[in-house]
Order: sequence, then C-alpha cells, then structure tokens
Amino acid sequence: MSPCVTDTHALVWYVLDAPELSTDARQAMQNAAASGEPVFVPSICLVELVYLIEKSRLPKPLLERIRQTLANPNSELTIYNLTDKITESLELIPRNQVPDMPDRIIAATALYLNLPLVTRDGKIRATNLTTIW
Repeated sequence: MSPCVTDTHALVWYVLDAPELSTDARQAMQNAAASGEPVFVPSICLVELVYLIEKSRLPKPLLERIRQTLANPNSELTIYNLTDKITESLELIPRNQVPDMPDRIIAATALYLNLPLVTRDGKIRATNLTTIW
C-alpha cells in the first residue's frame, strides 16, 4: 500500500479509533502503517487542533495524545511541515471550491506530495484530488 495524507478530522478519528472514520479511510491508514509507509499529517492540522480545542469542540488532552503519537518514532503518523513548495501547490486548489484556508493547505500538501488525501470533507472531495473516504 502507499503512503497517504490525512486531514484533521480523519487524524482525530484515527487516533481515537472512532466510528466516524469510514472503513475505507481506516483501511488506507492501517495499510500504510502495515507496509511501513507514513501517514503524513500536515502541520496545519496541529494548528487547527489548537483552534478547535480553544473553541471547546475537542478535549485538550487529545492534542497531547496526538503530539505523543507523532513523537513516537514507530508511529505511522508523520508530521509534514508547510513549505514554500506547498504554498505553490496551494494556488492549484481553487478558493471558490475549498474556501477554508486550513483545508486548502491540507489539500495542497496532498497535491504537492502526489498522494491520496484521507478526508470526509465534501468540498475537497469535489476537487480533482485523489481522496479516500
């Protein structure tokens, strides 16, 4: 199986083993892990997690749990930092289709890496990106 990129909600649901994560999404992430491939977590996901915690939409301990998972060298979850090349790919994600900036950055990361994006977001899935849900 190949590596993939995850969006914020898929990351949360994967770490929590939550039923909201679709079977195909979970399988893609587990297959990447089983084959020793990474599941890339765009760094903007951590920013978005802080924001969601500040708005009391997610519990604060979740961020620490995700940070610990990312720090584990044996974890399939691998942080992927925002780069100037990703900002160039951002221009290829139409703002009228994906208006939320964190979502555009996540999509641009998948586009730049030429990897499928695990996302439930209907706006992102309506673009020409390869998505898994």
